[in-house]
Order: sequence, then structure tokens, then C-alpha cells
Amino acid sequence: GGSGWAPTTVPGVLDASLGASAFRGTVGWYRVTFEGPRAPAGFRWALRFDDVRRVATAWLNGRRIGTHDMPYAPFELPATGLRPGRPNTLVVRVDGRKGAEPREGWWNWGGITGPVALVPEGRVALSDPGLLYLGGGRERFDGWVSNRSSRATSAAVEVTLRAPDGTPTSVRRGLGALAPGERRRVRFDFAVRRPDLWQPRRPRLYDATVEALAGDAVGDVRRMRVGLRTVTVRDGLLYVNGRRVDLRGASVIPDVPGRGPALRDSDVAAIVGRLQALHANVTRSHLLLDQRLLSALDAAGIMVWQQAPVYHRDRLLETPAQRAAALAEVRATVLGSRDHPSVITHSVANELSVVPDRTPGTRAFLDAARERTADLDPSVPPSVDLLSYPGYPRQATYARFPLLGINAYFGWYAGKRGHSTARLADLGPYLERMRRIYPSALVLTEFGAEATERGPASEKQTYAFQAGYVRRVLDVVGSEPFMSGAIYWTLQEYAVKPDWDGGAAAAAGWPLDSIHHKGLIAYADGLHKPAWAVAAAMFAGTPLYPRTSPPAGDHAGRLARGLPIAVPAAIVALLLASLWATAGIWRLTRPTA
Repeated sequence: GGSGWAPTTVPGVLDASLGASAFRGTVGWYRVTFEGPRAPAGFRWALRFDDVRRVATAWLNGRRIGTHDMPYAPFELPATGLRPGRPNTLVVRVDGRKGAEPREGWWNWGGITGPVALVPEGRVALSDPGLLYLGGGRERFDGWVSNRSSRATSAAVEVTLRAPDGTPTSVRRGLGALAPGERRRVRFDFAVRRPDLWQPRRPRLYDATVEALAGDAVGDVRRMRVGLRTVTVRDGLLYVNGRRVDLRGASVIPDVPGRGPALRDSDVAAIVGRLQALHANVTRSHLLLDQRLLSALDAAGIMVWQQAPVYHRDRLLETPAQRAAALAEVRATVLGSRDHPSVITHSVANELSVVPDRTPGTRAFLDAARERTADLDPSVPPSVDLLSYPGYPRQATYARFPLLGINAYFGWYAGKRGHSTARLADLGPYLERMRRIYPSALVLTEFGAEATERGPASEKQTYAFQAGYVRRVLDVVGSEPFMSGAIYWTLQEYAVKPDWDGGAAAAAGWPLDSIHHKGLIAYADGLHKPAWAVAAAMFAGTPLYPRTSPPAGDHAGRLARGLPIAVPAAIVALLLASLWATAGIWRLTRPTA
């Protein structure tokens, strides 16, 4: 009908409030009228949605054109019935309601939270085209080609790469005849002469064009900015372009007050700018990042630990149908990020069972997810992020991953009975045992402490405790030469479930709210906490490429050969961090007039 509508913007959220009732979600409707563009001969239009949370159903000119029920994943719907040169009305119903499962670690934002665009599709169309660098000057095209016409069509794929210096590389691969309606996966490798590699902090990017051809006519075209780099694990250490790396950074859950994950271009620039100011060389996220943000991270030379939104889901992995749904999320996340050179791994899940060998559904999912990820993107090692409790035996399921993320809150959360994490002093021995029992490269992918109050460093929830906690954890990681990095959780605070208890608030009597307060930057006012200065100084004092490395094959834990050459810089960084932390506390707590 014509009544009850109010102006809004896309991307946007249905409800920007953080009340308990808003968390459950609601149903909202979007409507836009636009003049239909004329498509080139032989083409038709499709609608591309980058992100709708949670279920989208769309109608064009009163005709239902499709439904999509996987939040956080981009999708396309055919713009069937679009009228060129005349008014067209697109209506989208968004069901943002959510039950208790699946668990998620962020606020249940509902709405069209990513850009929407009309895209042309010809008789021969591309789906999820990827350009993947395999090393040694070898690039791979991987994607799907479909014949959308009613007759058999001779098809081909043509790829053109233009190096930063303008040098072109072109290749054309014939596919033979595609039957009407046929969809075929296409993979082929080709050589790139003198590859100019994308590197952290030196991000060299190629302009890429991929065309699907029907005979000699272009049926579909995609333009991308890609990078050539290798990511490997060797002797339990992480290498980028053949050089060992030591990751330091902070995770991101995109969430802007009043807009949630519906980012503007200025928000994207702000996130990247904060990571750069923190001297971060890596970031991490629990869900597929906005394409604009991934592209900005590509251009900034900041690496990404990209993860599928499969979290604490063991009970929802017990049946084949449940595992298929989770694998679809893994697939969508990999396909949505594999063209970005900043992405150095695809983590298939976060904090599943500590004993997957004895949890059949979880084991089956993890094995399938690892294999599927390696198939979709062989240019980076697959990974999984683990709950960290001491005392559990080695799990063969986890040992099959070349790269393991360790989520460890020793000294913050108490842990489980018989598997305590109450003492920060136990973190080093725990990491050393993980090194002994797993051949994988190890990265501390989560650690952090809530901070909202003034108070002594001995008291949890205070700014001083958080600053000291960051320093001590990074000291532990820095003293273990087998560790491949540490990523703080998180760069900035974000909204979570109502009455969130971050581990200390309830015990200390602090008021609960819906904000995750472990961030280095406050949610509402953007103030930098003192821990920011500590992390920034220590990140700046940690070389991206370590000057010393443990002997190949060493699994013995802490080495007796001494500290790295970078010790003087680290000591200076620590002194600066102490001064900056003190200044930061004063800025946060000084009285107002």
C-alpha cells in the first residue's frame, strides 16, 4: 500500500536501538521505484545484494523474484520482469527475527546492511570467479560458467591481468559447448611473468578483467583488483611470500553506533585508519567482511584472518542437514573473500568442541570444511579457531589443519572445572604444550579484558588492569619463538546480547549492558583506552619479519638460544607504552568543568 512508509537509506538497519526487545529482531519492508535501464543486446539484469540480515524475499513489479536465507553472504536474484525505460518498483521483505540458535557473538542487526546493485548478465554468465596465486608465477582461474540461453552455446573464459607497471598478461580458455541451462565449474592455470607480489605494508595490486564469452560475444564481465602472494605453513611456522611473519593486530566486528554494520565509505576508511594507527599488520573477523572494507585492507597492506560465522554450534552439527547448512556458510565466506590478497587464511569455525574426535557431527563437519576450503582456495592454508582449556588430549581432527587459532583468556575467565584458565602464568606452558602436540602453525587469535572503570591494576574491569593484561599477554607470545602472532579482541567495542557479562562485571557489581567492553576503543564516544597505547607501542616494536627463527622442525617450546635481536626495540616500546598508558588513563578520567 501507499501508507505507512518512511524514508530510509540502504545500507541501513531496521532498528538502531539496543533495547532487549530489539535484539530479538523484527520484520521490515523496503520499497524503491526506479527507471529501468536498458540492457545491451543479449543481456538481462540481476540484483546483487551484498548483505541482508536475516531472510530476504524480493518482488519486482509485483512478481516474486526470490528468497535468500543466509545472512552475511552476498547473493543475486534475477530481475525478472524489469521494464526498460519505465518505472519499476522493487519491494524487499526482511525478516530479522532470530531464535536462541545458532549462537552469534554480536548484536542481531536486521535490515539491508550492504549495498544493492543491478548487474548485467549475458547468455553466458560467470558466478564467483576467483583469481588465485599458487606461487612460482602460476595463477589460477576458478569459477562457474552458466549457459542461460535455450540453445547450446560455444563458450570460453578470457582473463587479463595488468601489473602495477602496466605489463599485461592475457589468456583465453575454450570450454566447448555448454548445453542449455548447463552450469560448469572451470579451473585452469596460467603463467604470469615476473610477478610483482602483494606484501604486507607493500600492497602491489593488479587490475583484472574476467570475461565469459559466447562465441566471440561477451556474455559477462567482472573487473577486480587482485594481488599475487603466497601463504604457507612450514615446520609449524607461518610464511608470506616465503618469509616468516609475526602477526600483530586487533579483530574487527563492524558496528557503528546508530548504524550497526551498515557501513558508509567513511566508516570503512575509519576502521582501516585505526588499524594503521595501532601499527596492526593483521585483523580478524567472525563473519565475512564488507567487500569495500576487504578492498581497503588490500590497498593498505593489512592481512585478514577471515572466518565463517560458525560459532559454538556443536549441537547444530549433529545431522547431515545441519552440517550442510554450516558448510554452505563456509563456502559463501570463502567465495566472498578469496579474491582479496589481504586474506591469509579461511577459518572454518570458532570455538567448537574441545574434543571433536569424540563428537561425530563436529568431526565430520570440520573434516569436510577443511577439504572444501582447500578446494575453493588452495592459495592459503585453512584454519580453525579453538577454545583453549588446559588438560585435554591432542585431537587428530584439529591436527589435520595446517594453521590453528588459539582463543585464550588465561587470567580473565576462570575456565572449566579441572581445566582452569584463572592464572595468566599458565598461558606460556599451555602454548608450549600446544606446540608439542600439534604440527600446525599457532596464532593467538583472541585475548582481551573488559574495561569500563577507573581503578587499580589489580582489579578486573579497570582501564589499568586491561592495559597491564595486554602487556603481559604480548610478553608471553613474544617470548615464545614458535608463535606466529597475536590478535587482540577487539579493535573497537561493539554491541552484543543484552545484559552482556564480560567476565568481571557481575562479580564486581558493575552494571551490565549490551556492549562488549574488551575493545581498545570505546563504543559510544570513540575514546582510546590506555590499553590502546600499550598495544600500539608493542605492535610497533615487533618486526613483521622476525630476525631470528627457531630451527626447522623444533617443537620443544621455549628455546634456550636467547631472545631475538629485536629486544632493544621491544624494551623501548614497553617504556613508551607505560608512559602512554598513564597519559591515557588521565585523559579518560580527568574531571570536566
